[in-house]
Amino acid sequence: MTEPTRRVGEPSWDAWGDPAHAVSLTEPQRELIVRVLGAAPEDARRRTAESDLRPPPGALPEPARAALADAVGAEHVDAGASARIRHAGGKSTPDLLRRRAGDVADAPDAVVLPADHDEVAAVLAVCAEHGVAVVPFGGGTSVVGGVEPLRGAFTAAVALDLRRLDRLVAVDGTAGTATLQAGLRTPEAEELLGAHGLTLGHQPQSYEYATIGGYAATRSCGQSSSGYGRFDDMVVSLRAATPRGTLDLGRAPSSAAGPDLRRLLLGSEGAFGVITEATLRVRPVPEARHDEAWVFPDFAAGAEALRALAQSGVRPTLVRLSDEQETFVNALLADEEAVPGCLAVITHEGGAEQAAAVRTLTAQTLRRAGGDELGAEPVARWRGGRYLAPYLRDALLDAGVLAETLETATTWSGLHTLREAVMEALTGALATGDGSAPLVLCHVSHVYPEGASLYFTVAAAAGRDPLGRWRAAKCAAGDAIAACGATISHHHAVGTDHRPWMEAEVGPLGVQVLRAVKDTLDPVGVLNPGKLIPERS
Repeated sequence: MTEPTRRVGEPSWDAWGDPAHAVSLTEPQRELIVRVLGAAPEDARRRTAESDLRPPPGALPEPARAALADAVGAEHVDAGASARIRHAGGKSTPDLLRRRAGDVADAPDAVVLPADHDEVAAVLAVCAEHGVAVVPFGGGTSVVGGVEPLRGAFTAAVALDLRRLDRLVAVDGTAGTATLQAGLRTPEAEELLGAHGLTLGHQPQSYEYATIGGYAATRSCGQSSSGYGRFDDMVVSLRAATPRGTLDLGRAPSSAAGPDLRRLLLGSEGAFGVITEATLRVRPVPEARHDEAWVFPDFAAGAEALRALAQSGVRPTLVRLSDEQETFVNALLADEEAVPGCLAVITHEGGAEQAAAVRTLTAQTLRRAGGDELGAEPVARWRGGRYLAPYLRDALLDAGVLAETLETATTWSGLHTLREAVMEALTGALATGDGSAPLVLCHVSHVYPEGASLYFTVAAAAGRDPLGRWRAAKCAAGDAIAACGATISHHHAVGTDHRPWMEAEVGPLGVQVLRAVKDTLDPVGVLNPGKLIPERS
């Protein structure tokens, strides 16, 4: 019983996903936006036509281009304008604002499409020899600048598109593992695994486009992490190409043979090497799924219920809690009557008896904590809109509204302080002179015995300088997160956006360790420059 997913086409160059699934705001919604957020119609983001875009002339030296053509075939080195534009960054609001304004000055000089691990290794060798930056590119869904084609100290950059690495290499039904190539998108991976009665169970909001390699490189976390775990916890072994050679890491379910070197690649964001395949723990497609929504009087009561559940040892597949404002706004968008309080979404998957037993234990815990069960219908509505939210952001940008998300995680004891600090930082940074305030929503997206992740959604009037407004808000939120001792990213990764807080995250000595690994595996420094590791002072 895997998540049904519609087929999607190639993503738009200046919006989130498939243009066929774009949404439009109704006139009442537009009027509400003007009234609540103070958005001015004249600040709507007008889109530049793709045909009017002019990326700068490619700077890839001819010897490098010829060597890349030898490595992957001339037809797989694409220096055309369309390919370069579509690899000019990820899908954050700043990325989309720049493209809509016609700014593609940082487009890569070419897009290279290797077919297998050996060709990836050959591309890295060529780029190291000729001094060309390499930006690994999977689904292009990064919202933190992770695939921005920065050049660093080099004059040229190529996007290394892994889409041709799209095979299910092996299935070991006895061990419960499967080996997949890095360029597989999740729907295709699930289809291939489903033929064997298996599933990954990994369902982030980027599910439709994100890839196996991207998940590993960013330590992704899907909506069903409570039951299936984070993606990095699914990785049994992996293979990666580096400018210095190949790394084959992971030989057994667990090992005491020194530090776990897999962890150097998991979360490395293409700065240390390019993951080309991963062997992952897979599960049988569940026999049963039970959805139910619960409502709590307020966010504090709901969070306490989730803490009790996480620490009880009972593990639903999915656990999510919206605060009061998010509960109200989601109901408003769905044209439903809002329930007072905070809505929690809970799912149990697995064998029929197992899922039923966990469901009963979960209900006992949540009921003791003051929750009331609402049935499955609110969950069905949530699932129905699960992959639509980024499309709504595109429509809001069209209407002059700045919309973005950010996330973090901390302990249960620090959860409420963190939530209040981030909401205050965002509200202060995005308030306008006319008294209009931003809309800041929050939900608990992932839970652990020790703590939880908080996910914030922000909507504010774009104003005349939306990029500047969001940078100021992001900086204020990042400072608040660091001051609270929380992590700068629970699952969006570091990229360029979170890089300024990495020293606070791992400490000065930790930064030196990261640099030492980088210097060993990528001594020339061509791999994804400007990401993850703070600049040398």
